[in-house]
Amino acid sequence: MTHPHSAPQRPPLPRGWKRFVARLPVHLYRIGLGPLFGRRLLLLIHTGRASGLTRKTVVEVVEHDRAGGSWTVASGIGPEAQWYRNLLLTPQATIQVGRRYYPVTAQPVTAEEGGRLMARYAPRHPSAARRLCRFMGYDIDGSEADHRRAGESVPFLRLEAAPGSY
Repeated sequence: MTHPHSAPQRPPLPRGWKRFVARLPVHLYRIGLGPLFGRRLLLLIHTGRASGLTRKTVVEVVEHDRAGGSWTVASGIGPEAQWYRNLLLTPQATIQVGRRYYPVTAQPVTAEEGGRLMARYAPRHPSAARRLCRFMGYDIDGSEADHRRAGESVPFLRLEAAPGSY
């Protein structure tokens, strides 16, 4: 396995038709088909760092705390993801899960907690965890320890619902 503190080689961001396919869930949310994704994906509506304009992206929910009203998401392309960088600067955002909207505040997750998140996520979604680790440049054997080490380098954000909104 690549050491999680070294910089693994990540593939380039999708372009052309691959970018269109990657952005397709945003368009499906826009036309009212967000409920098709259930609780596995959410639409993140946030503010662009430089432009101040509203930006939208669909991200996978790694963990959902129903009692506390929070959703944890990961940046599969690392800390360079525009949505991730935008939320670090302006953590107030809105998410859409199914047909419901929630005002949220983004909180970075520590590397240690990221390792625990990935270790819990991998058994629930083994192929998605393998793809994420591979995309992030890690060659893992599927063990909990490998997932934990990889998760320590994945940037996670916890999206906390505003009090009274959940």
